[in-house]
This record gives sequence, structure tokens and C-alpha cells, in this order.
Amino acid sequence: MRAEIETAFGAGAYRVTGQGAWRSRFGVTGLAVASMGAVGAAVADLIAALGLGDRPEVSVDRRLASLWFGWSLHPQGWPMPSLWDAVAGDYRGRDGWIRLHTNAPHHREAALSVLGVKAERDQVAAAVRRWDVDALEQAVVAAGGAAAAMRSRAAWLAHPQGAAVAAEPLVAWRAAHGTLRAWPATRERPLAGLRVLDLTRVLAGPVATRTLAGFGADVLRIDPRDWTEPGVIPEVTPGKRCAHLDLKSPDGVARFEDLLSRADVLVHGYRPGALDGLIDPARRAELAPATIEVSLCAYGWSGPWSGRRGFDSLVQMSSGIGEAGMGWAGSDRPHPLPVQALDHATGYFMAAAVLSALARAVEGHVPHRARLSLARTAELLVGMDRDDADPVISGSDKGDLAPEPEQTDWGPALRLRPAIAVAGCPMRWDRPASQLGSAPAEWP
Repeated sequence: MRAEIETAFGAGAYRVTGQGAWRSRFGVTGLAVASMGAVGAAVADLIAALGLGDRPEVSVDRRLASLWFGWSLHPQGWPMPSLWDAVAGDYRGRDGWIRLHTNAPHHREAALSVLGVKAERDQVAAAVRRWDVDALEQAVVAAGGAAAAMRSRAAWLAHPQGAAVAAEPLVAWRAAHGTLRAWPATRERPLAGLRVLDLTRVLAGPVATRTLAGFGADVLRIDPRDWTEPGVIPEVTPGKRCAHLDLKSPDGVARFEDLLSRADVLVHGYRPGALDGLIDPARRAELAPATIEVSLCAYGWSGPWSGRRGFDSLVQMSSGIGEAGMGWAGSDRPHPLPVQALDHATGYFMAAAVLSALARAVEGHVPHRARLSLARTAELLVGMDRDDADPVISGSDKGDLAPEPEQTDWGPALRLRPAIAVAGCPMRWDRPASQLGSAPAEWP
């Protein structure tokens, strides 16, 4: 596993400290350590490539890495909004289980239109019981929704999409052109002044850009005015400026093109081909030939489902994780991972890809672009050893939290101490978590 990650990023060594692990059928904590280790090692390699001194030592705290795969933010005197829509969840069909993902209003409406019921959980459950789960999955997806029937590992690997994902690399690299702009890096803040244009949504992409902001990057997140993620935004926006922009309007496209032409990094989570429909790839290449582009999708970049909408919880169902967990736990229903590990790990791998591409460019190679997917990260996870020897982690305590409060747009909060330690280069955020649309769509 570690060899595969080192091959993907070309990153150097790090050491592991601390104890603890999530209890799971799969090696969730091992994945947390590996993905954050890839980030820390890539930061150290970049510092050396920039000529900012010898490569610093890197460590990852096993307990804190596990906790960051959950929620890092602890509100002080105010409640975090619910992560899940009231209808979202697992339902028993005629021949198995299916998960409906209904957090986005248009996904909820798609599922309800197929089922022919109102947004009431009992009605949804009764309607789902009348369907074969594969047929319902296909119908919801065809209606523009997001759903996944539970499959076993064997069924997933035999499925055309499972076979396609298994054949893909963890990170697919391709060369770009041009010369990357120099940025005012320092050893303490190696990404200071680096402009990162963030077109991502819950959760992997925002984790990636939050990580880059933690090492000094100037991250500008772009969202449409009608988009919201109330249960996630306070968690993923520290260090970022968040702006609204309509990429379906001529004025919005013109503003985006101006931002892109001056960006060093573009991170996006559009399904394959979706961004191309908004901004022609030839136009993107013309505007920003040297921009490092790292992109994410749910179900992989090849195969019949490459364009399918997906989320961590759905990929767990499709890829056999939920079914394997069900047997391990002795449960009568799907048993997911204890945290959204596919999202978090893929986010850190995306950040490591940006850092690795920057180091290659600094060393004189052409800029590179990278593609990752939640489904391919799932394949990495299922091949890892379990963390059975460690003390079981059940949640954070006071000693895991940074002492200084973060004055977010919602109120004061405490955040976990960083799990990644790069000597002389502390991971920290220069601005607190903020609301979407709270900043102008422009570079400072």
C-alpha cells in the first residue's frame, strides 16, 4: 500500500507518532495516516525543491489523523447544522438494500419523483420496499438523483465499473504545458502567495483545498448563489475566501476566465466532461497553460459509470464496503465505515498531488495534472490491514483540541490540533471558517 502511494506521489519519508484507531472492518486509521503522510512528505519535498533549506522532518499523529477523518470543528455555544437530509439513508427493497443521497434539493426531488411520495421517511420506506434495488438505483440515477444499491465485493469486482476502477491508478497523471509562475514561498509558509481556484463541493475537494490553505495557499472557493452545504461549510472553509459566481451566465464565465488566467492551481470535483461543458478545455488551456489542475470524481474516470453522480456513502455501498461491514458487525443492515474515510483520504491525496506537481514544476519539469476518484481510494482501503492492535478511538477530548478559539462566521469554536507536523512549517489557517459568498470573486 505504502509503495503504491509513494509511486503515485514520489514523496519522501515520514514517521508516525501517537496511538489509537477507529474500530472498523477496514483499516480506516491506516488510510488516514497514509493520506496525511503523503501530504506532509510532499510539503517537505517541496520545501527542499524550492531551495528553502534541507528537507524538514515530517511526522503524522495517528490519533489526530483518525479524528480529522471525522469532524475537526467543535462549536462553543452554538449547534452545527445536521449533515444529513431527513430522507437520506439506507432502505430495504424487495431484494436487498439501497441508499438514497438526498442532501441536495434536486437529488431529493429526483428520488421522490421516482418513488411517487412526499418527503416523509415512512412513505419513502414503504415505496422502496416495492422495488428491486438495482431497478430503483437505475431509475433514480436516470432522473438526475443519487442512489446506490448494496453490492458485495465479489459483485462489485465482477461489475464492469468495478473492473474499470480496479485497473485505474490511484492518481492518473498527464503533462500540461508552459512554465509555472514563481510565488513568494517561505520555509514557514511554502504555499504563501500561491493562488488556488477551488471549484469543489462536499467533501473530498474541500478537504484538499483546506489542506493547501493550511500551508499558506490563497484559496478562492467559487459556488453558485443557490448552493449551500450547511452541515459542512464551517468544517471545510478555514483559510479560504468564499465567493459566489454564476458559471452559466456570460458575465460569470468572463469573471471565471479572468480568475483562471491568474490562478496557479485549479481544483475541481465536476463529473467527467461536466466542467468542459461550462468552459471548453481548449479555452482553459489557452487561458492557463501552466496551471496545475487536480480533479476528482466519484466512480472513476473510465467504465460505464464514469459520469455517474456519487458520494462517499454511495461508493461504500456500491464497492462492497457496506456489505462487508454488515457481516463483520453481525448486523442486519448495511454497516458503513465509522467516518467518511473515502472523502477525507481522497482529499488529502488530492492535496498531495498538487504539492507533488508543484515540486516537479519547480525542479524544471513541465506542470502536471492529476485525476483521482473515491472509488479508486476505496480499492486502496480494502487492500489494507486492519488496525486491530491499537486502542479504540471513540471521539476527541480536550487534549486533542487547539487552545485558541476560532472566531467563525457562526460563532466561536475549537478545532483539532493538526495531525501533520512538518518541522519549521506549522500547519495553520490565516482566516477562520466563513460563509459561502462572503468574499468577492477576485484575487487579492
